[in-house]
Amino acid sequence: MATHLAAVSIAKGEPLRIQTRSTPKPGKGELLIEVKSVAFNPADRIMRDQGLFISKYPTVVGFDISGLVLDVGDNVPVEAPGEGPGPFFQAGITRVAAYAAPIWRSCHPDYGAFQERCLVPWQHAVPLPEGISWNQAATLPVAAEVPLNAWDVMGIPRVGQFIPPASIPATFSGGDNSKGTQNNKRDKGEALLIWGASSSVGTMGVQSARVLREDYNSSFAAVYATAGAANHEYVASLGADRVFDYKEPRVVDAIVSAAREDGLVIRYCFLATGQLAPCQAVLQAFIKNKQGREYCNAQIASAPVIPQDAKEVNGVNTIFVLPSMDESERLAQFKYWMGTWLRENLAKGAVRPSPEPRVVGKGLGAINVGLEELLKGVSCTKLVVEITQ
Repeated sequence: MATHLAAVSIAKGEPLRIQTRSTPKPGKGELLIEVKSVAFNPADRIMRDQGLFISKYPTVVGFDISGLVLDVGDNVPVEAPGEGPGPFFQAGITRVAAYAAPIWRSCHPDYGAFQERCLVPWQHAVPLPEGISWNQAATLPVAAEVPLNAWDVMGIPRVGQFIPPASIPATFSGGDNSKGTQNNKRDKGEALLIWGASSSVGTMGVQSARVLREDYNSSFAAVYATAGAANHEYVASLGADRVFDYKEPRVVDAIVSAAREDGLVIRYCFLATGQLAPCQAVLQAFIKNKQGREYCNAQIASAPVIPQDAKEVNGVNTIFVLPSMDESERLAQFKYWMGTWLRENLAKGAVRPSPEPRVVGKGLGAINVGLEELLKGVSCTKLVVEITQ
């Protein structure tokens, strides 16, 4: 019987322990991945320390992986489709980044990321183009899924699905770091706001928002973002037209003033990290137009869990970003997010892995180290452990 090593969660609040596990065979619609690198997310630490989502121990947690496809189950695409593009997976050949699925498999240990072999639904994986390292690839899955999910839950049409409106409120007149908007020949009237843009999901939020902005028929003329002053240049390089310092006491006024100067409204905000209240304040300023008529409800998609004592603001709806718990719906979501959007945009160079990975160790024994490092707080970097390189 084949075996592999895993960093196993044995009890809530306990450090992960290295143990030997039986290597599973992939079931219907599944891939068996040889894990090369793992990246860390706040949910990993919460699951280890607080037992979030875990109903039974021992288990294996973690979400972000890169690796080599070792085996494929039934009903997995293994050859290029005859009609239309689509991902396919070949054992021993295909390099992937994948979003591990422990919370959708009742935290069964076969599906957690922190081990040498991991099962994933094929829809959760994206084949990698040449030139992306294992460490870079491990930063991609959660970082891409969360903002793409955010646009969906807020009802923003996907690229290519925008319907040209009969009229647009205003014309974008330019602004700081506005390179890239000149290709949009038609009038557009909105700015898309990413709060906490130097986090991992925030950086991909900026990149995916730029892709939306560049859609000819979209209503978005600009991407606004907040980040610490040290990260403004990097966030701008990803596609933000204006970057604001979230630490400034009057940052809300600055964002509102900039949008009015640019002739834009802000009705959508992706809260990647940070506080909800300033996002609500920005959107509230645009609830009514100059004639006093209310726009449709403004939307905030929040990656952090919404606090129970969060203030409700009239006209501003806040939604927690989470993939569907319905199996068929979730697989369809991931098939688009990973197998279509991320695959195509990586291949044509429209997006890149972001932020830069920082290796905190090698081997499964370094995972506890990485989780402790994450607890200290990181900005504009993604912590990575190399597993089997």
